[in-house]
Amino acid sequence: MTHPPRTNHLAAAADEPLAVDTSRRFVRVTERRADGLVAFEFAIGWPELAVELLLPAAAFAEFCERNQVQRLDR
Repeated sequence: MTHPPRTNHLAAAADEPLAVDTSRRFVRVTERRADGLVAFEFAIGWPELAVELLLPAAAFAEFCERNQVQRLDR
């Protein structure tokens, strides 16, 4: 008995380009520290793929304004 070749769905999906809107920016505050620093996650396009950053509160506010972020922590 012969079986049809297996299809690797992950490999097939990897060949297809993923559409992403790089104009969408996301911020999730994770901590407001006593020393005035704000710890937060920043993502472009996909909110679940983020980097962790740390800025003084005033710089964080400017960062959010410049990037026109969507806040995820509210």
